[in-house]
Amino acid sequence: MNAPVKFYQTGTFTVGNRLLAPEQRSVQASIERNNSLNSGHRACQGCGEALGARYAVDAAMRATDSQLIAVNATGCLEVFSTPYPETSWQLPWIHSLFGNAAAVATGVAAALKVKGKTRTRVIAQGGDGGTTDIGFGCLSGMFERNDDVLYICYDNEAYMNTGVQRSSATPPAARTATTMAVGNEPGAVFGQGKNVPLIAMAHEIPYVATATVADLRDLEAKVERAMSLHGARYLHVLVPCPLGWGSASHDTIKLARLARETGIFPVFEAERGEVTAVTKIRQRVPVEAYLQPQKRFAHLFGSPGHPQMLAHIQANADRNIRRFHLLDEAEA
Repeated sequence: MNAPVKFYQTGTFTVGNRLLAPEQRSVQASIERNNSLNSGHRACQGCGEALGARYAVDAAMRATDSQLIAVNATGCLEVFSTPYPETSWQLPWIHSLFGNAAAVATGVAAALKVKGKTRTRVIAQGGDGGTTDIGFGCLSGMFERNDDVLYICYDNEAYMNTGVQRSSATPPAARTATTMAVGNEPGAVFGQGKNVPLIAMAHEIPYVATATVADLRDLEAKVERAMSLHGARYLHVLVPCPLGWGSASHDTIKLARLARETGIFPVFEAERGEVTAVTKIRQRVPVEAYLQPQKRFAHLFGSPGHPQMLAHIQANADRNIRRFHLLDEAEA
């Protein structure tokens, strides 16, 4: 009798790494890594943003032969990595205000152009609060001018650094400090918020992509693709936050993967306003599988619960699946 073959996720830090050739395996540390975001920072255990930033910036360093300058908005990433007078960054790194990272990065890129330093490239980094809300005008201006900057948004879906207040990236029905889990329709309101990847596409900039920390190879490849281009580029990375989401620290990768597999967070690439590639859903699951491990959605379950709100969230996920063709035709 043949033993059943188990499925292992490859390209991660799990046993599935053994199924890949050595040069394809994901590794935490190696002599080849830049380690641009080094040890000693003060991120929470299980922080998706720390993981995403480490891999994104290292990929940008490789793509530019370490000729890179980073501009960082105020927020979790800045606070936990640079408590004065310390820093965990090992590259030229500039702290901007909460809302002007895109503008500061534009200025850096312009200065490099004037000085003729064409090999040195610029990235800007911010959380969803500094990107979709406070810095949105500067970001749109960067897109409109087609400035030579890659902007990376690490989206943990609320203002985690200041006490978990709602941002325009907070999903509907989620509980935050400003969207309470009370009333007939608790949590964040349906129909509000911004879809910044789609807004970036509307600017028809050279490159827009989404990614999650559940697939680090995909994240690295998208950063490298972005750095091979010039002009304005935007990368939106889903980075679960155990503190703000009320999830277990060991579930960060699991939740990022479920966000993609439910259709709640579509993973795709676009160039000049047109979608060029999507990551298909491998095994479709209902949205409850993603929502239940998070305390910010606990009010939707139990007795009496809010089945109508769950149905609305499922409808939103189904719409993403149709919109981005996330399922093979036979499964759709």
